[in-house]
Order: sequence, then C-alpha cells, then structure tokens
Amino acid sequence: MAFTATRVRRFRRPGVAAGHENYKWWALSCTSLGMLLATINSGTLIIALPDLERALHTTILQLVWVILAYMIASTVLVLTAGRLSDLFGRKTAYVSGFVVFALASLGAGFASGGTELILWRIVQGIGGAFLFANAAALVTDAFPREELGLAMGTNTMVAAVGLVLGPVLGGALVSISWHWVFWFNVPFGLMGATWGALVLRELARPDAQRGLDLLGTATFVVGLTGLVLGVSKGGLSGWSDPVVIAGLAAAVVLLPLFVLIEHRARAPMLDLTIFRNRMFAAATAAAFINGLSRFALLFVFVFYFQGAQGDDPITAGIKLTPMALGMLVSSPLAGVWADRHGSRVLASLGMVVSAIALALMTTLQVDSPYWQSSLWLLLVGIGSGMFNSPNTAAMMGTVPPQRRGIAAGARTMLQNTGAVISIAFVLAIVTSAVPKDVLLKIFSGVAAGLSPARLDPFIQNMHTALWVLAATSLVGAFVCLLRPSHKAVGAAAPAESQA
Repeated sequence: MAFTATRVRRFRRPGVAAGHENYKWWALSCTSLGMLLATINSGTLIIALPDLERALHTTILQLVWVILAYMIASTVLVLTAGRLSDLFGRKTAYVSGFVVFALASLGAGFASGGTELILWRIVQGIGGAFLFANAAALVTDAFPREELGLAMGTNTMVAAVGLVLGPVLGGALVSISWHWVFWFNVPFGLMGATWGALVLRELARPDAQRGLDLLGTATFVVGLTGLVLGVSKGGLSGWSDPVVIAGLAAAVVLLPLFVLIEHRARAPMLDLTIFRNRMFAAATAAAFINGLSRFALLFVFVFYFQGAQGDDPITAGIKLTPMALGMLVSSPLAGVWADRHGSRVLASLGMVVSAIALALMTTLQVDSPYWQSSLWLLLVGIGSGMFNSPNTAAMMGTVPPQRRGIAAGARTMLQNTGAVISIAFVLAIVTSAVPKDVLLKIFSGVAAGLSPARLDPFIQNMHTALWVLAATSLVGAFVCLLRPSHKAVGAAAPAESQA
C-alpha cells in the first residue's frame, strides 16, 4: 500500500487545482508558451522570405501571401474559435490549436512550391486562431482584475522575447535550410499541447446560447480576402487589373453586409452588443489601429536590411532585435503601472512614442549607419509595450466571464485585420513605380550590387509608407483618449467605467 501511495505521489500530474491561489501562474505559463511559439514563428519566417523566393521561385505576390494567408486565416476564424471555446471549453480549444499548428508546420516544411506553402500556412492559421482566441481569455479567467495588467504585461514580455529570438534564430535556421524555419515549430507545438492538457483547468461555464454563424464567417472571409488581395496586387499589377477591381468590389459589398448579418443573427460570429461598453469599444478600436500602424514595420525592414543594405539573414535578424528589446523592457512595467493608475494615458502615450519613432525612420537611407535604425526600432518597441499590455488588460477586464472567449476573439480579429491591411497597403506603396527587376532583387535579397540611384525609388516609397504609419499611430493615440477615465481598483464603480 505504501509503495502504491509513493507511486501516486511520484507520478502526480503537474499543476494545481482550479481554486488554488497559484493556479493563475500555471495558466500564465501555458499561455506564455503559446505567445512564444507564435512570435518566434513570425520572426523566423519573415527573415526567411528572401530565401523562400529563391528556393521556391515564387512571385513577389506569392511571397507576400505566405505571410498574409496565415494572418487572414487566423483573423477570420479567431471569432469562430472564440465562440467554440465559449461553447465547449477554452482548454480543449487551446490545446487543439497547438496540435493543428504543429502538424501544419510539419507539412509546410515539405512544400515544393509557393501555392502549396500558402495552403499549409492557411492550416497553420486555423491552429493559430484557436491559440489567439483563448490566450487572453484563459489569463483573464485565472487572474483577479487588479493583477490583469501584470499578467498581460508578462505575456507581452514573453512575446517580445520571441520577437528577439525569432529573427536571429530564423537567420541561423535558413543557413541550414529554409525547411527548418517550419519544422522548428513542431516540437514547440507538441510541448505546448502536452503542457496545456496537464495544467489548464476549465473555469468558465459554457455559454447558454448555442449556435455558430456560418453565413457571417463566410461573408467576412470573402470580403477581407478580396480587400487584401485587391490592395496587395494593385501596387504590383496596376489598379485597373480585373482581379484588383473584383477583390475591392467584393470588399465594398461584403464587409458592410457582414455588419448587417451580425446585427440580425441569433448567434452572431461578432457579437456587436459587446461594443456598447465604451471601454471595450475604444480599446478594441485602438487595437485595430495599433495593428494597422505597426505590423508592416518588420516586413519593410527585412527587405530594407537584406535587400537595400545587402545584409545576410543572421545580420538582418540581429538588426531587428532592438524593437523587441524595447517591448521586453516596457511591457511588464507598463502592465504594473496600468494596474495602479489606469490605461488611458499610458496607452495613448505609447502610440505617440511609436509615431515619433516612425517619423524619425524617414531619415534612413541606403547607407545609413546601424545606430540610427536601431534607435528608432527601440523607440517603437518601447511604445508598443506601453500600449499593448495596458490596453489588453483594460479591454478584457470589462467583459463578463462567460463572454471572454468571444471578446478575446473580437480583440484579436480586429487587431489582426489591421495588421493584414497594413501589410497589403504598405506593399502597394513600396512597390509603386519601382522597376520590376529592382523589386525582384530587393525581395530576393540580392540587391547589393545596385547603385543608390537604382534603389532610391524603393527608399522614397518606404519613407512614404512610414509617414502613413506614423500618422495612423497618432490617430490611435487620440482613440485611446476616448475611453473612460480610470477609477481605482476596488472602488464601487461599475466595471465598464474602470480602466
């Protein structure tokens, strides 16, 4: 009997019961692993884009859609994933996301062409949707409201670690083979699935209202895909291209129709009633603008470093790290500060800091010294950390527990929608009026032999894109100020009034 008891104690599963005071840290360890996987994957892949173009002989549009296909899939399905988690459990949905992501990464590494790789990236995006939709909800379920900023700041800090490691790791993996950029995700995904299955507990009750909004999902998929395809292809093929016109026309018709469908649906994909909360509405709008103003930045700088400046993948990866280091430092500090003083001013200030740094980036030229780009990237990272964790904590803290899955999905969907549009729009600006042979050399990382005069149209277009991103970030700073003022935690104010 003693031997049996010893064996039971020895093989007891890790973690603690859902009601234990330390459960929140076990849950945070699992969501942080998911954030680490997602950000490392993003960084490693973006560094590998020039090598993918050379190895798979992709077109520039296919190369961009290796990024966009994943983002669109994870964006349009994140609300459905959030809805499924509200209905059937966040733990099951989160663990399933890890498994799908790992299997799709394995398949992507065996891709033999651009189209096949894009299809595997769509499957990766499905797995990513279940991770993104549930990470913030799991943390919000586990942590008391007065510690949400610290928790979100920790998640953002872990994401920053992934952003630091991703580009450098991507450069090292590409030096072996581009396949390992995808295969590296497989053990991470399986480890995350195992850890989540062992330590996570179901804390939220299933939503009593059943049903899925398939019509709304399909409408949003086609509308957003049309918009992104039209904008991304327009800069390359011209705005009179039939595919461009058809894509933009589909967006103009279907995206407003999506809002109408959601307003009338019994179990909508996007529950518009959650936007009646002024805090949630303003914070979500700010998250959308944040994605719009910042996500394309790494995309631009990969081609600036590897294309215009002729750096190898490892050097380019190292040059991208200051932005992530800025996030790493500022995110947890911003989360703690917001728990005590509120999110409104801090989130707005973060947007302003990023806007200033984006404007300063317009001074960069082909031969600019590294200290300039690194300083501006560091400032953008600091601004991002100041914005992200307080904004997410404020947003999720206003939502009832049984609606956190769909709320987290709404936040991620709108932020990712901004990011998708950001890449497509910046691509249209950067490629406009640049000779095709110059573009191909820049995007394949073999532009080192081109003269500054040949590269000048690309640099000038990059400056235009950065001015647009800076202006967008200033708009986001104004939107942050529209949220309610902060009230101290523990005050007798209603939840929607607190920041």
